[in-house]
Amino acid sequence: MPIRRDWLAKSLAGAVLGGTLALGASGLFVQAATGLEPGIRAQLAMWLVVPVWMAALALAFLWRDGWRAWLWLGLANGLAWGVWALGAPP
Repeated sequence: MPIRRDWLAKSLAGAVLGGTLALGASGLFVQAATGLEPGIRAQLAMWLVVPVWMAALALAFLWRDGWRAWLWLGLANGLAWGVWALGAPP
């Protein structure tokens, strides 16, 4: 099978937007897990970043082309960061 032309766009979408999505998911976890001790909550939030980032990087290759990967990961970022911003204390 030949190498597809959009592998770079998908790779960058997964790496860049996957990273910001992972940070957003970590922030959402910190907001949601208020019942945990702060040290444990911080550790879990830190360790959550890598699996979410790697999942987004891997899933970026499931879209038909690179533009769709950018679109959907961008929308997921907007949703995650929007929910985080709504729940952030003033």
